[in-house]
Amino acid sequence: MTDEQKTANDRISSEDYENLLEKYGFSSQEISPGKLVTGRVVKITPSHVLVDIGLKSEGAVPLDDFAEGENQALPELGETIEAVLEKTDAKEGYFILSKRQADARKAIESLEQAFEQGAYINARVVEHVRNGYSVHVGMRAFMPELHAELRPLKDPAKLIGQTIKVKVIKFDRKTEQAIVSHKLYLMEERDKKKKIVFSQIQKGQKLKGYIRSLTSFGAFVDIGGVEGLLHVSDMTWGKIGHPHDMFKVGQEVEVLVLDFNEKDEKISLGIKQLTANPWDGIENKYKAGERIEGKVSSLTDFGAFVELEPGVEGLVHISDLTWSRKTIHPKKLLNLGDMVTVSILDVNPVSKRISLGLKQTQPHPLEQLKQRLVPGMKVKGKITSITDFGAFLEVEPGIEGLIHITDISWEKIKHPSAKLKVGDEAEAVLLNIDVERQKVSLGIKQLEGDIWEEFFIRQKVGDLLNVKIVRIAEFGVFAEILPGIEGVVFNSEIDEKKVENPADVVSVGDQKTAKIIKMNPRDKKISLSFRQAQVDLQKQEYQKYQETQDDRLTFGDLIKHQLNKLQESKKTAAETAGMEAPAPEASTLETPAPEASTPETPEPEAPAPETAEAETMEEKPND
Repeated sequence: MTDEQKTANDRISSEDYENLLEKYGFSSQEISPGKLVTGRVVKITPSHVLVDIGLKSEGAVPLDDFAEGENQALPELGETIEAVLEKTDAKEGYFILSKRQADARKAIESLEQAFEQGAYINARVVEHVRNGYSVHVGMRAFMPELHAELRPLKDPAKLIGQTIKVKVIKFDRKTEQAIVSHKLYLMEERDKKKKIVFSQIQKGQKLKGYIRSLTSFGAFVDIGGVEGLLHVSDMTWGKIGHPHDMFKVGQEVEVLVLDFNEKDEKISLGIKQLTANPWDGIENKYKAGERIEGKVSSLTDFGAFVELEPGVEGLVHISDLTWSRKTIHPKKLLNLGDMVTVSILDVNPVSKRISLGLKQTQPHPLEQLKQRLVPGMKVKGKITSITDFGAFLEVEPGIEGLIHITDISWEKIKHPSAKLKVGDEAEAVLLNIDVERQKVSLGIKQLEGDIWEEFFIRQKVGDLLNVKIVRIAEFGVFAEILPGIEGVVFNSEIDEKKVENPADVVSVGDQKTAKIIKMNPRDKKISLSFRQAQVDLQKQEYQKYQETQDDRLTFGDLIKHQLNKLQESKKTAAETAGMEAPAPEASTLETPAPEASTPETPEPEAPAPETAEAETMEEKPND
């Protein structure tokens, strides 16, 4: 049979319909399309549910009509249901019924009544749609997302398939559209429960509840339909990173009522208060200097927390983890859950803090180093770091020594990097090991010996030295004698004249001759004088001049020689008196002329003032 033939057979005229009613003894008034009928389920076929509606023919309800509604299960045999007559099946002789239309009619009546009275009705959540949910209340209705729960749902699909109580907040009978709210129902129920809870609650009361939600600052606990806050600080006597480290949503817990305010609708709960405070009398349990075993409970950038007992933790600061001078992150030394032996450094019951030390339980590496090395020994290692004040050399793995900038070289340097670089292999002399201050002092310049000691042995007061001016101060200048050795020249020793500002007389870099006028080997101080050095240099020049002259040609000898010549000339002139022979006299007088005119004759007169000046300058230092 073709589809067209089936369609033709399904079509019946009004006349045929009337004939059918007469055949079965019905009247058009007793049963007509759109009439609401009640029947008993007598049979369930693969496609329909057959219902006895009290007439000669049975009614057939499509199985799809039972797919919606509050109860989606098929009816049982004998169960009574309501349906609307849609049409008749001419071929089978059945009345086609619609349970869906019957439900819609009842739903409209129910919705209108609930809307007018503000009553609650049941609704089954069908699906999550845009901005809300589609729910079935005998017909389709819309529930906005904000009206689904008291708090926004993280998982919208959680409600799908649930049957909930809703309140009709908008209804239009013409369009048969309704908007419902589950939130209003929850709020009303919560208010009822609050009144009951606040009328019975007391401070110090123990209650049972379950974790409703978790936040970073605590947990909300449902205690009979009302939520109380269990703050993170009231969960345990110890430390906790996040509430989810201790609890899970839905977990049943016993809590203690700490405080409540019915006006503000706030309830404060606690769990740690159910047990004794482990910090009470803590100073009697733990003493400074004792060693105790504990478990690493948390690791931070500044140290590690060690649990000594439930609720009691101590902090091992990062500086007390290891004897190494290097900053090592706690995570590189310890793991969560490690059992460690620590030393108690301090107990403060007021602030509830216990300071612990891990390195204090191990021998100090400098104590061991001190047993192997003594000052004066040479060590080798690698330069690990350089600072403005010196360089660090690794003496042994984990042990570094400081080479102060003043111990790098005998000559002055502005920065350690001028002589050393990170990674360089270097040799140094061990100067000192200070266990208490955890310092190892090294020196590189000491490898060459003490140049000061050698200088004080070699030189003495009165020596003249060639120096270079390296710094100028208000009171004088500093002069470099040798690389690493300097002396000071005070203003009074710079020049013969009074000096107010050394910079007016000398400059940095000038080369000068200085005289050692004072030495202090203990303090390694040397006082110099430019003024006295000049006096000594003048004396030396005069002595050199004296040494270059003939012994017979002293100033006195020259005068004596000239007098003798003059006397001889007069005697000769007397013997030849009366004779016309003046030539010998002229000749005699001219004879010494060449000697008198020689460069040696006038120069002896020059030293006289120099000698006097030298004697005067020589007396000034004594003054």
